[in-house]
Amino acid sequence: MLNKGLRDEESTRIDNVLKVLMSIGFLPKFWNVEDTSLIDNDLKNFGLSVESLVNLSEKDLITLLVRCHLDWNQLELFGDFLVKFSIVENYNFSGKAIAIYEYIQQESKTFSFGIISKIASAKANL
Repeated sequence: MLNKGLRDEESTRIDNVLKVLMSIGFLPKFWNVEDTSLIDNDLKNFGLSVESLVNLSEKDLITLLVRCHLDWNQLELFGDFLVKFSIVENYNFSGKAIAIYEYIQQESKTFSFGIISKIASAKANL
């Protein structure tokens, strides 16, 4: 278990990485190697890459993110990133985002209309 100081530093680092991922303003319809390498640079903070996101199962992705100490809000942001990234024609991570949202809803033991709305929206994009 992380002590409070390290936990705060880790949480700040994770928040910063998620802010960068969410700040991507324009997502081209077709990605090339240079485009995905920009995302890969930020995803590597979670031990991920675009290719590993494609290959990982929903359960394994959630396990990896939990091991990286993402809290409920950070998991939700990562799910939001996956939904946003699913706009790209080459990738559809809506199923993984739904799994993350459902995990949050079940494990946090807090009912959230916002999460339910995000699940419904992501299911519409499948």
